[in-house]
Amino acid sequence: MEFYPRLGMNINGHEFNYKFFQTLKCVSQTWSQRKAAIKLGVSPAVLNRRILDAENKLGFQILKTTGAGSELTSEGISILEQYNRYVSRIKDSNRLLISGGHISSGLLEVLAAKSSLEVACYSSDDESAFYLAKKDLLDIMSLDDPLLAFQNDLDFTPLAYDYLVLISSPGWEVSDIRELKNQKFVAVSSSSQRLAWKTLEDNSVPFEIYGEVKSPYEAFKIVKNSNNLHTFLNGSFFQGEDLLKEETRHVISMVNFRDFNPQIEEFINYILGPGQKIVKKQGFGTL
Repeated sequence: MEFYPRLGMNINGHEFNYKFFQTLKCVSQTWSQRKAAIKLGVSPAVLNRRILDAENKLGFQILKTTGAGSELTSEGISILEQYNRYVSRIKDSNRLLISGGHISSGLLEVLAAKSSLEVACYSSDDESAFYLAKKDLLDIMSLDDPLLAFQNDLDFTPLAYDYLVLISSPGWEVSDIRELKNQKFVAVSSSSQRLAWKTLEDNSVPFEIYGEVKSPYEAFKIVKNSNNLHTFLNGSFFQGEDLLKEETRHVISMVNFRDFNPQIEEFINYILGPGQKIVKKQGFGTL
């Protein structure tokens, strides 16, 4: 039995994954815990424990036994109805849900369009996308910086290479990183800027983080509307000084959260094959 999307939900401060809601729906349809367990491919003991654990957490009964078998209590019905409304609000046909950093999600959106894959793509930042992924809300997560994947032992697929360029306020021309001594920078959270900061530190160039934003476009706007600010942004999307091109070269990647999904597997094969021409046209380095 397949439910799409596979979503979890918080009830009274307790997190429940999609398997719990699968159980409620299946019992409501079969009027039998045994038949529901068979449909879900689990043992009756596992299904029963799933229900009892939920009842202990919530403090009320979810299932009750009747002469006809098992049925949901009024509280169980209410939970299932609210979950179904939740799913219906975000379910969008058969389109894959993608979210991630502004740079990587933008690239994936272009690649998906060229491959005729139907997707709903949302740009945010790596950390926000990972939050959604942990809630089982995403099919694919895109990453502007591979660090998050390494930190969380995620199996990621490289898409392209990118590097950072220096963006400065109007009137500034910088030809050497030593000219950045004691300058102020706008940081972008969950980005590969960490490579630039480390390079400045390794070259004993002191600097100050003036502020932090979540979007590279916001950082660009702030810098271009100021007199004495700088930032490092992706060379694939922005024009600037490539002072640290080699030092900030990094991988743009994606994480597949739906193993054995033929649509995603076909999409990955496209990206790693003919899609690399699109990658190059978008200003990225090919694999």
